[in-house]
Amino acid sequence: MKYDYLIVGSGLFGAVFAYRAKMAGKRSLVIDKRSHRGGNIYCENIEGINVHKYGAHIFHTSNKDVWDFVNSIVEFNRYTNSPVANYKGTLYNLPFNMNTFNKMWGVVTPTEAQAKLEEQKADVKAALNGREPQNLEEQAQLLIGKDIYEALIKGYTQKQWGRKCTELPAFIIKRLPVRMTFDNNYFNDKYQGIPIGGYNKLIDGLLDGIEVRLDTDFFANRSELESIAEKIVYTGPIDEYFGYKFGKLQYRTVSFEMTVEDTSNYQGNAVVNYTEAEVPYTRIIEHKHFEMFGAEVEACPKTVISKEYSAEWESGMEPYYPVNDEVNNELAEKYRESARKEKNVIFGGRLADYRYYDMDKVVEKALVCEV
Repeated sequence: MKYDYLIVGSGLFGAVFAYRAKMAGKRSLVIDKRSHRGGNIYCENIEGINVHKYGAHIFHTSNKDVWDFVNSIVEFNRYTNSPVANYKGTLYNLPFNMNTFNKMWGVVTPTEAQAKLEEQKADVKAALNGREPQNLEEQAQLLIGKDIYEALIKGYTQKQWGRKCTELPAFIIKRLPVRMTFDNNYFNDKYQGIPIGGYNKLIDGLLDGIEVRLDTDFFANRSELESIAEKIVYTGPIDEYFGYKFGKLQYRTVSFEMTVEDTSNYQGNAVVNYTEAEVPYTRIIEHKHFEMFGAEVEACPKTVISKEYSAEWESGMEPYYPVNDEVNNELAEKYRESARKEKNVIFGGRLADYRYYDMDKVVEKALVCEV
């Protein structure tokens, strides 16, 4: 055996595990079927701007150990995620807070906002007549009322999932954040930011001194690759690892229409959601706002935007979001049970676990894995 670990995938889980293995004196080979390292956090530099090639990635956590670890590799900036929703040309702050309620209803105080919310929710409670919400539409209206649901949730969610809100499970939106303050910070976590210089700096730091082979498909040469290492760390789709023996899991995927704009500031914010159903894309990302602030924005004469489109995943597309309905969850659990029986394979990351993770949770899991 030439290596202690064959690490399949150079995204966050694989890169953090490889780093820890190196610190423990182990030798790893990291392979990736793509032509770049970093998985979906890879950045492409265009016009001096670090473009998040696979969509907006904002690191946030309340775990100080995780925050200290990533900052030991590269310093993070002070970016605060404060997305804006555009509904038919009117802008609303997200998450739903006093700025949103003031714009929607003209209320000024938290007491007025709460009274308006209760008034809206009363109709939904009456219609439910004591039963639990059966779908996302009922759940959302019970939490936030009809006005905000119709303007800021319904169209966006249906575009995102490719299904009517009445066909989506209620649990998807049970944690809808509602704040009676004028705080536009989307996350409640203690720490958040973007690596200074982009996410490639983080991945490069983690993989420094470790052998990496790109354009290498694990499944194209599986038997040979499995024979060169004592153990495998697998971060790809779990159903593919097992040859789809129980059937294929479903995903949502995302595509991007990227353009360079001849202006220093296109929309004034990193993320603007387009919530009406008639607009085909879900949001526009203006990448410079992740790392440039104040005068830096104007000093960079051009900007790069990405329009984001959600679609049903098909073979050959990049899988993004697990479809966490009952059928897929039951299927995924069968694969997880098979994974637990694999003695020399460590499964990690969103695809290998078939769970949607924020980045800090991926790092956290990789940090506690036995090396």
